[in-house]
Amino acid sequence: MPTLDLEKIKKEIFDSQLWRSVFRGGVWKDTPRDRAGHIIGNVWLHLHPVKVRPRALKWAYTWGMGGISFALYLLLTLTGVALMFYYRPTIGLAYRDIKDLEFAVTLGMFLRNAHRWAAQAMVVAVIAHMVRVFLTGAYKKPREFNWGIGVLLLTLTLFLSFTGYLLPWDQLAIWAVTVGTNMAGATPVLGNEGPLGSLVGMRINNDVRFTLLGGTMVGENTLLRFYVMHCVAVPLVVGILLILHFWRIRKDSFSAAPYAAAEEKVDVWPHLVKREYIGAAGTTLFIMIWSILQNAPLEAIANPNVTTNPSKAPWYFVGLQELLVYFDPWIAGVLLPGLIIVGLIAIPYIDTNPKGIGSYAWKERPFANTLFLLGVVMWFALIFIGYALRGPNYAWYWPWESWYMLKAAPPATWSVFGPKGVGAYPMLLGIPLIGGLFGGSILLPKLIQRELSGKKLMGGFLAAVAALAAVGMAMGKMGATEGAFLLFFLGASFYFGFVLPQRHIRTLDWPRYLVTMVLVVCTMGILLKMCARLTFNIKYLLTIPAISMNV
Repeated sequence: MPTLDLEKIKKEIFDSQLWRSVFRGGVWKDTPRDRAGHIIGNVWLHLHPVKVRPRALKWAYTWGMGGISFALYLLLTLTGVALMFYYRPTIGLAYRDIKDLEFAVTLGMFLRNAHRWAAQAMVVAVIAHMVRVFLTGAYKKPREFNWGIGVLLLTLTLFLSFTGYLLPWDQLAIWAVTVGTNMAGATPVLGNEGPLGSLVGMRINNDVRFTLLGGTMVGENTLLRFYVMHCVAVPLVVGILLILHFWRIRKDSFSAAPYAAAEEKVDVWPHLVKREYIGAAGTTLFIMIWSILQNAPLEAIANPNVTTNPSKAPWYFVGLQELLVYFDPWIAGVLLPGLIIVGLIAIPYIDTNPKGIGSYAWKERPFANTLFLLGVVMWFALIFIGYALRGPNYAWYWPWESWYMLKAAPPATWSVFGPKGVGAYPMLLGIPLIGGLFGGSILLPKLIQRELSGKKLMGGFLAAVAALAAVGMAMGKMGATEGAFLLFFLGASFYFGFVLPQRHIRTLDWPRYLVTMVLVVCTMGILLKMCARLTFNIKYLLTIPAISMNV
């Protein structure tokens, strides 16, 4: 009886016209040539280089966040398409369809949970990926453009999650989106409540907020527009940018620095690909388990006549909502987010330090790493304050205080410079004074001819602030909490806004120095304005009602 020659059959299959029309390779021989051909000839893997440095394989170096972010995007696409079969974007049916997913559709609740938690996880993963790329200097030449693409992808990830927030059409969704979109009405020139808006004819029924909502309030048109943006428009743009992002990673090469000068690279297949599949599988498993254990939140059906107290934006935008306590909406909701995006994109072009590319090098990049991490910490600190410490009527509640005990209304705020009856001092005095302080803060570190001792500067400054706080408490003008706020905010602003710059960036050329210091001073301005409000109950430093501008 003849025996089967399995190797011959395998060779005939692999060498057949049908097989070769689908797969470009022949019989797998597990040689370096075959491994390279597997990368080059695969539709998913050809964006990888054939070989990478060993450092690029280390989880401690990459954190795996880039691959995990893409895995979450694919998971969101699959679960989102499945949910579209059951969801109808009308205010009469949307909430009912979400309830059907929970009780009538097989695995419907699981699909919704997986979609919701994957979206939240993707926001965190993309932020973590950006932090890792920055700390390893992977944004520097020749990767400047791709860093900018990454910043846009982060922005679109936040917006993609925001547009999906409304779709359940419950109380949490409608009021979170109402809070978030109200900031658009404060856009300078284009918003009816923003500076100069009234001068160019902006009204509540024709400004940028009206365009976003499809009306003057969150309603049927808003739900349809957010559905289209969430399911079609934004994913399409994100997909295009992802393709460009991956292509530039391939062309610009991986940033991982070699461990040794004559170090040999290793094959991407199977070393890197194996790790990517492990990361994707682990991420999917985590989302599945979490979706089984924890249901996505769903409150009562949306009711525009019943306002939740407190009404809060989605958690990743709560930081901007918290900034509304300290700044006018056009600054908190438009100017500062715009500066963050522009500033992040500008980083590779103003950071001329050639050191620390492809490795964690804190000592070689102290100023860049410190200021970047300060910004990240401030963002999440504002989120924590707005999410955990703001209770009913958006009053300040410490974690040990119960929200059931309503607090009395806070004392009236006051403005420093403005028209009679608005500010304590004339507006015409405030404009040059604030402008002079802003310009002086920018120029002073550059004009110093020698490096000053940071320890002596900080010691003397903190002693002066502590004495000021002690006098204020002795006179009954502030309590211990306000004194602590004063010491913390002024100390942090002085250190990050003056001590560090005069030590590390005095030698930059003037254009890069000025751009860097504008971003630094604006960041310190947030800390100082928080100090003014929490310590002295100051709402605005300068108010100009004629053009709806408050600073």
